[in-house]
Amino acid sequence: MSLVPSVDLSDFISDDPKRKEKFIKEIGTAFEDIGFVALSGHFLPEDLVDNLYAEIKKFFQLPQDIKDSYEIEGIGGQRGYTSFGKEHAKGRTEGDLKEFWHFGQYVADDPKLAKEYPDNVLVSELPKFNEVGKETFKMLEKTARYVLRALALHLELEESYFDEFITNGNSILRPIHYPPITSEPKNAVRAAAHGDINLITLLMGAHGKGLQVQNHKGEWVDAIARPDQLMINVGDMLSRLSNNKLKSTIHQVVNPPRELWGSSRYSVPFFMHPISEMPLNCLENCIDDEHPKKFEDITAGEFLHERLIELGLIKK
Repeated sequence: MSLVPSVDLSDFISDDPKRKEKFIKEIGTAFEDIGFVALSGHFLPEDLVDNLYAEIKKFFQLPQDIKDSYEIEGIGGQRGYTSFGKEHAKGRTEGDLKEFWHFGQYVADDPKLAKEYPDNVLVSELPKFNEVGKETFKMLEKTARYVLRALALHLELEESYFDEFITNGNSILRPIHYPPITSEPKNAVRAAAHGDINLITLLMGAHGKGLQVQNHKGEWVDAIARPDQLMINVGDMLSRLSNNKLKSTIHQVVNPPRELWGSSRYSVPFFMHPISEMPLNCLENCIDDEHPKKFEDITAGEFLHERLIELGLIKK
């Protein structure tokens, strides 16, 4: 089974100071050690999860020409559909064996940011698709907000430190379809080894083998969550901010055994991004003689732009 630690968010949001402290310690230790946790007690109801999977399966089963009509040029894949094999991991040229959709932020009370972000793309063939996507986005964003509050306390910051940066943040909900494998892949896997760009990632659908995490010894460990859990990991932005105190762990989605090649796999990560102006400068209290500053000062927006170029999603 999975070697990823389990935590329960209901401990943090309880009125019991001991339970709250227990959660902060557990998630902080896990993110310093392996960079991943399996989280229960989140805000995503089971019926919403079921509805989302039903809708995304319907979308990916649409004829290819209809899906292609939702691939929007010139926005680096930030909204709508991205076709099979288009994205690759940093440092690789082989495209990952997946297609995906992006729901983005639903900006409230901020005309400047509403202009900055591309509009969400409406799928006219599926009347419930966008509504269910929006509700899932909101519940995962709410869950992520509380996780970051716990991490702020772990980093000896004000509990609300991240709130101003993630309100109307540039977050992405990405339903992914890994289609059946029909022929021997040429040096390609469903998702090649990579670290995430953002602050934290909340993943639905890590219930079977496939997702693997690299531990400190360089070994690949299966990361499997219960159906009621989300897998949560540290992204590169949070790693930079904490001067690598919190670890952004390399992970991958491997191809299944040959006998399972004929089956699709679905997973739905939520990438929690801050607003572009957030400084990712290493926190002073994470720098000392034993832990010298590892990263140059940069904003979240600048860092994201650099990484999208590396992923092949936007041109220089």
